[in-house]
Amino acid sequence: MRSFFAKYRLFFMVMLVLSAIIIYLFYNALQPQENLPVYQPSMVNGELVDSTLQHVKKYHTIADFSLTNQNGKTITQDNYKDKIYIADFFFTTCPTICPIMTKNMAEIQEKVIDDSDVLLLSHSVTPVIDSVPQLKKYALEKGVNDTKWNLVTGDKKEIYNLARKSYLAVKTDGDGGPYDMIHTENFILVDKERRIRGFYDGTKKEEIEKLLEDLKILKASYTQ
Repeated sequence: MRSFFAKYRLFFMVMLVLSAIIIYLFYNALQPQENLPVYQPSMVNGELVDSTLQHVKKYHTIADFSLTNQNGKTITQDNYKDKIYIADFFFTTCPTICPIMTKNMAEIQEKVIDDSDVLLLSHSVTPVIDSVPQLKKYALEKGVNDTKWNLVTGDKKEIYNLARKSYLAVKTDGDGGPYDMIHTENFILVDKERRIRGFYDGTKKEEIEKLLEDLKILKASYTQ
């Protein structure tokens, strides 16, 4: 018997390794895949959602847009076609949360700088103040990479509608004009189908880490 096992030792060792590999592959195959939610207006704080959309429970996507970036270039949804992107709302003269948000977005930029699947998009909520030269100055100060991150300005009504009806990211300001808005600290993760897949507090390090982890999950979902 001992000589039998000695004779076929290599065979049994190979079979043992193959069995371990098969068991590992089966175990992984049976594990539930991590998936991110697809956010709908009905799932979001009503203060951040236009009243016409608060009942919507499916099929919500980011609307088409046409805005101008820090280089005077027209930026539309086509610039983000088949891309995952992270969006936010800010203004260059904001003295409170915006500098923190911009710093954290710049850190995200560094993390994804070589990832052609991921872009960044920051919308000004004070487009009259944030002209192209003002955005360019801000971009240079904050280390914005023009190939990765667009800071955009444009028609205030369009930006307001994007914020309230697409990104679900700002509150209205009843003391101002009809399109006045108070932006939140939210970073919004948008998938290749223009659906919202996550909201994150752009002022908190732990939320930025969560965003980056969710970004990995979202990217992995396109390779399954």
